[in-house]
Amino acid sequence: MTEVFSDVLQYRGSHYDFGYFAGQQLIDSPIIPNRRKQWGPRMNRHFIIQPDTYEQAIKHVAPRIWDEINGLKDALQLRIDEAVQLFGGYYLEFVRSGCSIFAGSDYMARNYDSHPRSYEGRYLFYQPTDGGYASIGPSMQITGRIDGMNEKGLVMGYNFTHRKQSADGFLCNIIGRLILEKCATVGDAVSFLKEIPHRHSFSYVLLDADGISYDVEASPRKVVARPSQVCTNHFHVLDEESRYRQNESRQREGRIKQNQRNGSGAYQAFRVMNDPAYDIFSFKYDAAAGTLHTAAYFPKEKKAWLAIGPKRKPVIFDFNKWLKGENTNVTRILGALDYPGVFANMENP
Repeated sequence: MTEVFSDVLQYRGSHYDFGYFAGQQLIDSPIIPNRRKQWGPRMNRHFIIQPDTYEQAIKHVAPRIWDEINGLKDALQLRIDEAVQLFGGYYLEFVRSGCSIFAGSDYMARNYDSHPRSYEGRYLFYQPTDGGYASIGPSMQITGRIDGMNEKGLVMGYNFTHRKQSADGFLCNIIGRLILEKCATVGDAVSFLKEIPHRHSFSYVLLDADGISYDVEASPRKVVARPSQVCTNHFHVLDEESRYRQNESRQREGRIKQNQRNGSGAYQAFRVMNDPAYDIFSFKYDAAAGTLHTAAYFPKEKKAWLAIGPKRKPVIFDFNKWLKGENTNVTRILGALDYPGVFANMENP
């Protein structure tokens, strides 16, 4: 087993200042050098729009994210095209992944499956002072989120479906961030997802404080929403957008339904996701489909759980206390993976 970790970062302030703060944390971090090495020549090959095009697109839906990117740019002394490329969340190709989600009436449990080198190891608390809802969750591409919960109790997680027939649009990670910052309810989030352009096909699973859960199937061509508690890596309504091979995803969906039907309570749901004995947790790291973290969110209590690696007790965060000004004392979440590589925030041994 290889020891890995995720840093816990907390910030209250404007988006520009938050970006500058994040940039300062990145100056001595391996994240950006590791990301450049990972993307390699693809960075320029997929840099297909100009910064002014991106500026117009992001300002239309979330102008303060543009301020955050400028804060990152200034802290890291980057050109604006470099900052947009690294942090914009608009055009770089998304590595295919697994992921599984189960939503009860008052919690969501979720496995995030991908390749370890793509994981940034940053778990963020952020409360903007210039507009937008506060949120908690792990980052992707610095400005984006993998999953999370906001101060209104809206919970979001997404699952990859397909990269075929991609189009100009936002990536899943920045879409997840915008849902958390802009939307208070599932209804708000469904409307937002129908308004914005999508680069790839993803499912966005939503749960709010009223216990309403929906799976929004979003492709570059169409977006539909359906009530649902379980989501893996295929669409149900937009089946033509699904991968050609769906057997593993459908089988995993069936195992989640069966195990959750036989279980009771949030901790058991978390165990179903995190304990390999239930055959949901994945070790397929070389295929970019190994489980990196198991998360759970509780919209009524405003608590969040996170575990890195298999068969681990979750670190529990009281987001409600944090919203009232009480910082968490946790600075790092420790974990271990059955894989020789490490996260992007770590130097290779």
